[in-house]
Amino acid sequence: MIQPWFEVLRGCGPDVVELIHDRQPTVCVGDAAFAYVGAYTAHASVGFFHGADLDDPAGLLQGTGKRMRHVKLHWGQAHDAAALTALIAAAYRDIRRRLQN
Repeated sequence: MIQPWFEVLRGCGPDVVELIHDRQPTVCVGDAAFAYVGAYTAHASVGFFHGADLDDPAGLLQGTGKRMRHVKLHWGQAHDAAALTALIAAAYRDIRRRLQN
């Protein structure tokens, strides 16, 4: 379930690199991480390091931290693929903007 989302993250742009950070597959632009994927017993997640700053009209993002947010994907349940794809694209644009400033 999580592999397709990691492929979407990898495909954001030619400057995307991947690494393992805190035991999670993570995508970065240069040294700046913008998202990760995680597979757990009860669910999977796509997390965003600056998720609190992302526009989320579908209300997918969860979490209350200062910066990070995640989208939980539950095994066997449908999820809003278009909205999650839009969040991934927004996170990529956001990290590129941050790196330009």
